[in-house]
Amino acid sequence: MPTDRARRGAAVEAAAEQLLRDEGLRLLARNARYRGGELDRVMDDHGTVVFVEVRYRARHDFGGGAVSVDARKQQRLALAAQLYLQAHPALAERPCRFDVVEATGDPPRLHWLRDAFRVEG
Repeated sequence: MPTDRARRGAAVEAAAEQLLRDEGLRLLARNARYRGGELDRVMDDHGTVVFVEVRYRARHDFGGGAVSVDARKQQRLALAAQLYLQAHPALAERPCRFDVVEATGDPPRLHWLRDAFRVEG
């Protein structure tokens, strides 16, 4: 049985997905798990592959959810994205970006950060 935290996480991810769909993005994958990381959502934004990290914070005291996507987390997401593209070679030549949807409060308010970080290399 899922915990309250898991249920809230799933609800926030679903709300983030709906926000992105409402903005015209198309879903490619949900919760794609790879060695070392998980991609919460993979979306298509008019030909750009968008790897979406969804972060929830009950309070904004220590910054929003995007603050928690530190360099280590970014590296794990980049590795997962690389493995996703290897598994889906038809997408490998498309432009890519990393977005963050942060949710804060109860009920959660969503904020979409396009191109939230870049991966070197």
